[in-house]
Amino acid sequence: MSGTDLMPAVGVRFMVHVDEVDLGMFISCEGLGCEVVVEQRSEGGNNGYVVQIPSRLKFPNIKLTRPLTKDTERVARWISSLAAGVKRHTGQITAMTSDGTVVARWGLIDVIPVRWSGPTFAKGPADVLTETIEIAHHGFIDTGA
Repeated sequence: MSGTDLMPAVGVRFMVHVDEVDLGMFISCEGLGCEVVVEQRSEGGNNGYVVQIPSRLKFPNIKLTRPLTKDTERVARWISSLAAGVKRHTGQITAMTSDGTVVARWGLIDVIPVRWSGPTFAKGPADVLTETIEIAHHGFIDTGA
């Protein structure tokens, strides 16, 4: 491992692909993770502890946010394709530095969009317009990286 491999990643952007569709770059990615659901059982005569039994994995939705750009059309096409029926896809999120160096990559199975929210248009200061897409998935897969 070189010294640059140990440097913290700053200025990270997130490239998102669903199947072979490039949805573009996002500046924020929240919700990557998993949780082991644990069932608790009290055993008769055992007063020292409650037995913790792992049962399944649970994956939170992932929220991706970015400034409004022409890439919004890619997301709109993907979401509008759901009118013909919801189909689960394979997805990939790649964290990259501003110079394009890949920091990390996550593969996702059974991806579906669950929410899209666009900008609010109002009189006032010239704020950056943003959009957020929220996706659900059934877990992680090896990206082969």
